[in-house]
Amino acid sequence: MKTCVIIPCYKVRNNIMDVISAIPPEVDRIFVVDDCCPENTGDYVRNNCKDERITVIFHDKNKGVGGAMKTGYKAALMENLDVYIKIDGDGQMNPALIPQFIEKIENMEADYVKGNRFFLLDNLTGMPKMRMIGNFGISFFSKLVSGYWELMDPANGYTAISREALRVIPLDKIDDGYFFENDMLFRLGTFRISVDEVSIESVYENEKSNLSVFKVMFSFPIKYVIRFMKRIFYNYFLRDFNLGSVYIVFSTILITAGSVFGVYKWSKSYLTNIPSTAGTVMIPTVLLIFGMQFLISAINFDLSNKHRLILKK
Repeated sequence: MKTCVIIPCYKVRNNIMDVISAIPPEVDRIFVVDDCCPENTGDYVRNNCKDERITVIFHDKNKGVGGAMKTGYKAALMENLDVYIKIDGDGQMNPALIPQFIEKIENMEADYVKGNRFFLLDNLTGMPKMRMIGNFGISFFSKLVSGYWELMDPANGYTAISREALRVIPLDKIDDGYFFENDMLFRLGTFRISVDEVSIESVYENEKSNLSVFKVMFSFPIKYVIRFMKRIFYNYFLRDFNLGSVYIVFSTILITAGSVFGVYKWSKSYLTNIPSTAGTVMIPTVLLIFGMQFLISAINFDLSNKHRLILKK
C-alpha cells in the first residue's frame, strides 16, 4: 500500500528534522504543512532536508492544526495514496510505530487507527499530571460525542486513515482548531466506520504546548453538545431507527412530561398555598422514574452498539 505522513507544523523547528529522519522507509511521501509558523519551519525543512519524499506546503495565515491537516489531506488525496498518517512535529510521537498503523488498515482491521497512550500503565509515568487529567476528561466527552466507547485514548493525535474513509467524510466541515481530533471521530462515527488503536508511548520533555486551556474550557463544551445532538439524530433517526431510537423517544417524552407537570403543580401549590394531593405528586414521580429507566436503557444500548463498517479496498 502506498502511504504518506502529514506533519502540521507550528513552532516545532527544534524537533522537526529529528521527526522526519525517523520516518521509516515504508512511507512513500511526506507532507510538511507550515501553518504560518513564526519560526519558518517550512523554509527550514525545505533548505535543510534532503529526503526526496518531502513536499512542503505553506499557509499564508495560521489556520490551526485541523486546518493544516485538511490542507495536507487534500494534497495527499491528489496523489491517490492508500494510507494517510498524521504525526506531530514536536517529537512526542515515535515514527517507528508507523508500520503498525499501516498494518491495521492493510489487514482490513480498521479504516481509522489511533494511538493509545493508556494501554500500558508504564506509559503514563512521564505524562504531566495536569495533561493526564485533561486527557481523561476530553476522552470521555469524545466518546460521548462519537459513540466510540471502546476507544481508550480517543483524543490522541497519532492517527492513520484509509483512502476510502478519508473520501467519505466531509473534510471542509471538520473543525480547523484543536477540536479536529474530536470532530474526525464524530464524522467517522456518523458513518459507523471502523476504528482501532495501536499502543504507543509518548515522549514528554520540554515541549511547550500551543493549546490554550482557556480556549478549550470555553469553546469545546458547545461543540461537544452540538455534535452529540447531531450524532443522536444521524445514527438513531436519520440513517437508522432501532431499539435505541425507541428508548430515546420514550425517555424524552416521559422525562419532559414529568418535569413540566411537576413544575406546574409545584408552582400552583406554592402560589395558592394549597398542598398537592398524594396522587398529584405521584404522577410526575412515576413519569420521571419510567423516563429515567428508558434513558438508562438508551445509554446501555449506545454503549453496546458497536456495529462498525469496514470499507472495501
